[in-house]
Amino acid sequence: MDDFTSALYLGLHNPADKVQPWRQLTTGVPAALRERAADRWLAKEVARMQGLEKGVIAPSSLHLFWDVMSMLGAKDLVLADDKVYQIARWGLERAACHGAKVIYFKHHDAKSLQLQLQRHQPSRSSSVLVVSDGWCPHCGKAAPLPAYLAAVRKHKGLLLLDDTQAFGVLGKAPSGSMPYGEGGGGLLQWFGLSGPDIITICSLAKGFGVPLAVLSGSATWLKGFLRQSETRLHCSPVSAAHVHAAQYALAENRRAGAMLRQKLLQHVLFFKAAVSRAGFTSRGSFFPVQTLSRNRAISGQALYQLLSENGIRALLLEPHSSQEALVGFCLSAAHTTAQLKRVAECLFHTKNSVLQTV
Repeated sequence: MDDFTSALYLGLHNPADKVQPWRQLTTGVPAALRERAADRWLAKEVARMQGLEKGVIAPSSLHLFWDVMSMLGAKDLVLADDKVYQIARWGLERAACHGAKVIYFKHHDAKSLQLQLQRHQPSRSSSVLVVSDGWCPHCGKAAPLPAYLAAVRKHKGLLLLDDTQAFGVLGKAPSGSMPYGEGGGGLLQWFGLSGPDIITICSLAKGFGVPLAVLSGSATWLKGFLRQSETRLHCSPVSAAHVHAAQYALAENRRAGAMLRQKLLQHVLFFKAAVSRAGFTSRGSFFPVQTLSRNRAISGQALYQLLSENGIRALLLEPHSSQEALVGFCLSAAHTTAQLKRVAECLFHTKNSVLQTV
């Protein structure tokens, strides 16, 4: 079966025979008490790729959102994009439990954010935190981060960005011929943004294929985080297997990342052209998550089922801006042209069959 459900966009599988072996899987000691040099190196390298000062690793994004939101209190104001990913939303619930005021603004709408800031008028004694995902795979667009950051700076707040989707794919100096940019450092590099008022949470589980996460920001802010982190004290640390896999993935990015991103872009452009010839429209811009626009002749649920019956595993995405589920595809550098062609051929035959029955 041709699988288009994996978010390993660069096709990095980090095989065991390539990853550096380890003598001990875990220290058995909380990260707050002891952290390996390899852990610190990895966190610093991920932060450097994003243009940020310092980083710290964790087993998952959920651990980091839990801790960051636990730092907030009754005087604090949190404004979040209303389509923010579910893991961030769990963190926001934690912030609300601590007494913080959590307000949602319209998806990718900087004016809505500004309006909510004006409406709630944070006091001088309160801190302001704006929370957003970086790239929305449903919309195929980046959040308007420059405008968000301008609003944050007006109120001397912080921007918390979940850059999991873009990290490894997007980078600095995007161009018409290479819209992904260079290096894979994520949306901050893509937009050319930096500053001590930005913090990021990035899982490496997508672009780099390693299920661990890194929190990055200024050294001063991270110092406060390390003092207050609960999961670093009460949860197991990241295993040596995950850290070594991440080291291998970052080395592969330095060695072959540019080639992999070029190959990925070629696959995206080929896919969009092929499904267009088959009579469908694929939205998602140049990003590797492509979603078929609503087709009046066949529902997303029915199309998903037909693809599955023909040996193509796709995504059935929950309603986002539309009122019904849509079919999506995660493309990667590891896919073949033959696999992409089979999707287009299946779509073409499906549409013709539906039209003949109408």
